[in-house]
Amino acid sequence: MKIYSNEIVFRGHPDKVCDQISDAILDECLRQDENSRCGIEVMGGKGKIFITGEVTTSANIDVELITKRVLKSVGYSTNYEIIDNLGKQSLDIALGTNDSVGGAGDNGMMFGYATRDNEKFLPTAMVILQELSMEYDDLRKKDNRFLPDGKAQLTGIYENNQLKYIETLTICYQNTEEERKITDQILKDISGKIANKYNININNFLINPTGRFKIGGFEGDAGLTGRKIVVDTYQSFAKVGGGAFSGKDLTKVDRTGAYKAREIAKNILIDNNQLSWCEVQIAYAIGIEEPLSINIETDLGEIEPKKALYNDCKPKNIIKDLGLKNICYEDKAKFGHFID
Repeated sequence: MKIYSNEIVFRGHPDKVCDQISDAILDECLRQDENSRCGIEVMGGKGKIFITGEVTTSANIDVELITKRVLKSVGYSTNYEIIDNLGKQSLDIALGTNDSVGGAGDNGMMFGYATRDNEKFLPTAMVILQELSMEYDDLRKKDNRFLPDGKAQLTGIYENNQLKYIETLTICYQNTEEERKITDQILKDISGKIANKYNININNFLINPTGRFKIGGFEGDAGLTGRKIVVDTYQSFAKVGGGAFSGKDLTKVDRTGAYKAREIAKNILIDNNQLSWCEVQIAYAIGIEEPLSINIETDLGEIEPKKALYNDCKPKNIIKDLGLKNICYEDKAKFGHFID
């Protein structure tokens, strides 16, 4: 038996809001020009939202309009000074990522993970928190006592790496501080319903342990794109690569390499019923087409990657495989990139 904790932040957490703004700007660039090259960073706090980074695109975008649309959707005020400091991507990088070369957009290592815990091939504790975060977002749209900001942490008891029960579920949620007993109980009931789907019981709750959470969002904290990469991936159940996802076009292997590694890990479990989990690492060098390495670990040992897999993991082939159609990266940023 062991005790282990993981966490999620709600869609209205300041860091997550910045992720969504970065990806919303990226979405509009790609919608108008699928060859856009973007690395968009956002910082928000205390009445200002600062947008910087690199964008090379033929798209005509209104950064302020996009930003305010995201703020309204999240449940924030739109009364912010929005500072557009975007520049163009370096032509030095373009030399290695254009169509004739097709190289990676950066150095780095990316990880993908899958486990047979449930039909989503994700750790059950992670799935419970993701569903809670989604339920909370629906709740605050219907009940104005609930405000956008918040996070949750699950402390579970495990046996043979399987979640047996939740010892403590900690929920910090921004609210009007009206009828707290009622709003707290609503969250307890929602959490219990979600956990019961996976035959998991909750022993204890900690709800707003300081006693009060009325001031939140950019008034209570600053936000920054990419500061929640553990939440974005596997909530500490697996290794995390070195780069953030949001605001980056498909040549940026921080994003697409991680998506591909996740796909590989899932497919390995689907093809081999004897395996309980799989973790895949892919590493790239900027401007170089083929990955430097692919490492596949499972609960039954390493798997030697086939040569064809190196070809599949070339950035241009990943882009072809993933495609741009029906992909809204802003949606991926809302609750964690591996919510699939």
